[in-house]
Amino acid sequence: MPIIVNLDVMMAKRKMSLNELSDKVGVTLSNLSILKTGKAKAVRFSTLEAICEALDCQPGDILEWRED
Repeated sequence: MPIIVNLDVMMAKRKMSLNELSDKVGVTLSNLSILKTGKAKAVRFSTLEAICEALDCQPGDILEWRED
């Protein structure tokens, strides 16, 4: 999969748990876990915006494209 999700990296840099992020973003733990593990097929811009706001980062800090 050429899109890499670095959500766990950003959470570690901000010392934020999945529970904390879930509370701040308003997304269930299971949905955040699916996104964090790279198993999500899509992500809403509103969700991405909320995650970026909570982690004080840019979308490019979370999502990365790599050539196969």
